[in-house]
Parts: sequence; structure tokens; C-alpha cells
Amino acid sequence: VLSHCVALDVWVYGWNRDSHPYKKLDYGKWELILPPNSDGSPVIKHLSELKYGSKEDRLSPYATYVEEPPKHEGTIYKQKLWNPPQTERYVFKHSKVPRPKSLRIYECHVGIATSELKVGSYDNFTDNIIPRIVKQGYNCIQLMAIMEHAYYASFGYQVTSFFAVSSRYGTPEQLKRLVDVAHEFGLVVLLDLVHSHASKNVMDGLNRFDGTEAGFFHAGPRGEHSLWDSRLFNYSEFEVLRFLLSNIRWYMEEYQFDGFRFDGVTSMLYHSRGIAQGFGGHYDDYFSLGVDTEGVVYLMLANYVIHSLYKDAITIAEDVSGMPGTCRPVTEGCLGFDYRLAMAIPDMWIKLLKHTSDENWNMGDIVHTLTNRRWMEPNIAYAESHDQALVGDKTIAFWYVTIVTSKSMLLRQKN
Repeated sequence: VLSHCVALDVWVYGWNRDSHPYKKLDYGKWELILPPNSDGSPVIKHLSELKYGSKEDRLSPYATYVEEPPKHEGTIYKQKLWNPPQTERYVFKHSKVPRPKSLRIYECHVGIATSELKVGSYDNFTDNIIPRIVKQGYNCIQLMAIMEHAYYASFGYQVTSFFAVSSRYGTPEQLKRLVDVAHEFGLVVLLDLVHSHASKNVMDGLNRFDGTEAGFFHAGPRGEHSLWDSRLFNYSEFEVLRFLLSNIRWYMEEYQFDGFRFDGVTSMLYHSRGIAQGFGGHYDDYFSLGVDTEGVVYLMLANYVIHSLYKDAITIAEDVSGMPGTCRPVTEGCLGFDYRLAMAIPDMWIKLLKHTSDENWNMGDIVHTLTNRRWMEPNIAYAESHDQALVGDKTIAFWYVTIVTSKSMLLRQKN
């Protein structure tokens, strides 16, 4: 195990890796108390760079602000202390929105929410996009790619710093303003929460934080997702549960999010991670040794904590398997989610538009897909989602244009 130190950048003399050793406490916790200066100001100034570890440089797992360095300094993200003076901190002005009876969700990615040839910002989204979303009749937004991810092309699903919001869009204070303005407009704000896996990055991620392949994750093959090329959490470890559950509370309290869409729930529920495993709906598909009990218990804990602390909080499971009890209360021995995403519906519409002319649509298949859900378990039914519209395909609007254009060309040819 690494001896834990925080290294301070001492300008002329470089990094002093032994100046501030931590004290080891129980349950994997380490403590460092830095008394303030004589005038009461913090010893470490706002935006000072920090490093952790003595043998190998690491970012703190609890880093709240990290940013990409200038190109001449490399590509490894740097941790900066985010502790602005009170006059520069955003103060929330609006209360959270009461939970609506029916959700109309607009999926959002701050970075691509601009027509300019650059990464969008929190401020641009707040000022220009939120009013458009409200005008279109939505009452909820789901913010994706907010948790910091060094690899932008991962669309936010290779998280490197779980407590930091992405600095490529702006500052934590600007995100707080975004959430607050959304509440002012009557929008529920959900965070796309990635607790199913983590980036393999070592220098600016959680991987090999203590020098071993375990730590936060399972060792060996069980700790790696073969399709996502990422690390899988060890939910049986008390310290990992503390980390993830406190991560949930952090976003609910620091940023005033109203709830979460849990990403990759299927991967958490089964040892197969859902890879090449069919789910026909029969109970034998679910209640077997193939179920990852530790993942199930973590999801139950997460929902128990969320709904115990926040009465109107909303949780949604991204699950393609149809696990029974996903959207029933924890008190019934179930997972405790409020909704499951009906993942087959957007897939169906894209396949129909791509491969079947409208006069050949099978109405029986369409009705079955739209109504295929477990009794007494609420679902979110998208016409399209980012999985279809952005990941290797086109939006329904674009498909409509393609179909209309091709039919117009055929008519011209006939005439």
C-alpha cells in the first residue's frame, strides 16, 4: 500500500513529496489536517495544483476539480483545489421542483449543445438551451457526460474523477447556475450516473490507485469489462460502498440534482455483464447463480439512501434484461428504482425506419414492444435516445428526411 501524502507545488523547489504525510484511520480512510494561516486564510490557495501518493503520482479519488493541462505539458489531467472565496461561489436561489406525475425527459450533452465548432459551455446551455427545452414542452432534463472523463469521445462513460464535474464545459459554480436556472423554469434535473464501471486510466483515474490491480475494483478477469475496456467496481468492499454512496449524496447536495439515471445496470446485475446472454422474461433467466449479488445489493443500498434522504428523488435504471423487481421498493426485497428505461422501443423505431417501408410495418410487433413491461413496474418509453441518435446512427428527424428524400427521388424517376 502506498504511503499517502499530499504534494504541494513549491514553485522554485519543485514538488515536495514528503512534506504532508497523512494519518491512517480505520476503514481505509486517511486524514490530513492543515491549520489555517495566522490571518485565517487557507494554507492551500484556490486553484493550487495537488498530487497524492509518494511513490507514484495520483489524483485524489475525491478531487472536486480537475482540468486538462496545456498541450505542451502532456495529456494527464491535473487536480486543482476548488475553494473560491465566498463572493465567487454560486448561491442557489430556487427550490427543487416537485416530482411530476409524468416525466417528459430531454437528454442533454452540454458539450454538443451548440452549433459553433467548439465544445459547448455550461453558460451557453443555461442561457440558450434551457429556454428552448421548456418551450418544447419537456419537464425534465437528463445531463450526460458531466462526471469528469479524460477521454471526450467516451461520451462521459469512461469516468476518471467521480466527484469532479467536467471542466471542459466550465466551472463547478457555472454548473450550479445551470441546475438552479433549470429549477427556475420548472425542470427536474437528472444526472447520468456512471457507477457501473470506471476508466482504466492510472495517472488521472482510480485504476491501480494503491499500486495493485484491485483497490476499488475486482482483481483478475472479474474486474475488467471486455467490451467497454474499463474496470469493474468491487461492491463487496466497505470502502467502495462508502465512496459510491457518498458520491451520490455529493451530487444531490452540492449541485442540487433531483435524481439519477443509473448507467449500465445490466452489467451490474449479472456476472456475464449481459454479454451474449439472452433474457426471455422467464424467472429462470434472472434468479440463478449468474446474478451478481454484490451488484444487486449495491443498487438496493443506493436506492435506499436516495429515497430515504430525498423524498422526491427520482432514480431510473438503464437495464435491458427486464430483471423482476427492478422498480419495486427495497422494502419488498427489490432494487428500489422508480423507473426502468424501455430500451427496446427506440431500437424498434430505428430498425423500422432503416429496414422496413412504412406500408410493411407489423402492427402486432409494434404493440407488443410498446407494452412489453412488467406489471406494476413503471417504465420510461423513449421514441429515441442517445444510444440510437448519436452512437452509430441518426436521429428520427434525420431518418425522416432521408426517407422523404429517397421517396421524392423515386417519384421523379417514375414521372
